[in-house]
Amino acid sequence: MRYLDEYRDPVLARRLLADVHATATRPWTIMEVCGGQTHTIVRQGIDELLPADVRMIHGPGCPVCVTPLETLDHALAIAARPEVVFTSFGDMLRVPGTRGDLLGLRARGADVRVVYSPLDAVGLAAANPDRQVVFFAVGFETTAPANAMAVLRARDLGLDNFSMLVSHVLVPPAITAVLDAPDNQVRAFLAAGHVCAVMGWTEYEPIAARYQVPIVVTGFEPLDLLEGILMAVRQLEDGRHEVENQYARAVRRSGNTAAQDAVRRVFQVTTRTWRGIGPITAGGLALAPEFADFDAERRFAVDGLDSAENADCIAGAILRGTSLPTDCAAYGTRCTPRHPLGAPMVSSEGTCAAFHNAGRTR
Repeated sequence: MRYLDEYRDPVLARRLLADVHATATRPWTIMEVCGGQTHTIVRQGIDELLPADVRMIHGPGCPVCVTPLETLDHALAIAARPEVVFTSFGDMLRVPGTRGDLLGLRARGADVRVVYSPLDAVGLAAANPDRQVVFFAVGFETTAPANAMAVLRARDLGLDNFSMLVSHVLVPPAITAVLDAPDNQVRAFLAAGHVCAVMGWTEYEPIAARYQVPIVVTGFEPLDLLEGILMAVRQLEDGRHEVENQYARAVRRSGNTAAQDAVRRVFQVTTRTWRGIGPITAGGLALAPEFADFDAERRFAVDGLDSAENADCIAGAILRGTSLPTDCAAYGTRCTPRHPLGAPMVSSEGTCAAFHNAGRTR
């Protein structure tokens, strides 16, 4: 298939791997930020084919995984209300809260629906004026423009029965949090190409300069990742710390300015808690005051939540990159994709799911 198979060419992959082996002369630790990149790296065995001194750390780039437990519990409380139609992308339905998940709540009679766009939820609100339609707005900068468009569309239609439970997070502050951690080992980053397709990469330039770390904007296919790793290793070996763009076919330095304008119009930057990391200043987005009427957290006040992580789950350490799924005593036994204890085993971008799907064992 054009534009797909050409980025999976085994001959070119072997050449890139040979270049990495020939270039690396010292130990280097590189973090890929995006969970989609993690799945490609693990599924293709890229991390096992690299030189022994080049180690990949799998970062917190799974928006489903970093959604805090308190927000999931809030979602469950709202979705259980009889007047609510709770809508979400499918990957959130099996993420465990303190007491169950959205899929289990639907099995018990709650009106929980999977949608493929936030505009689908707006359409439901328009067609059901007697119901309150809530959309679970989870994601990085990639999903924020569509969610902003949904809010603008709901306002244009005069809908007073549509709202969003917002748990948007931003990548650059998370990279900074990783670098500021006392146990940080990361020397370079592969930045998520889809995030940069929206936002560009100017936000990463101050980080690269301040912390003296290479950051390479990278795609998601095997050749993208191998080339991104090679570019990062070359910078490390040369003592450079720049932002480079491997994903030139999709990303420009300025990003998508129209999408950025929509996001800035509807949302404002706020402190956001990341699961496994904790509160990050300017680490997420919330609805701007002008659109507060569409804030489900404000519309459906929920009191008395008593959130508690599963004691057997080490999702926090995995999301920070300080542990691997195979370090967890529950991995592959008490925690599987069918019976997950934590979000990284549920999500299509979760590190635990990537390891389990690739057959990696403890």
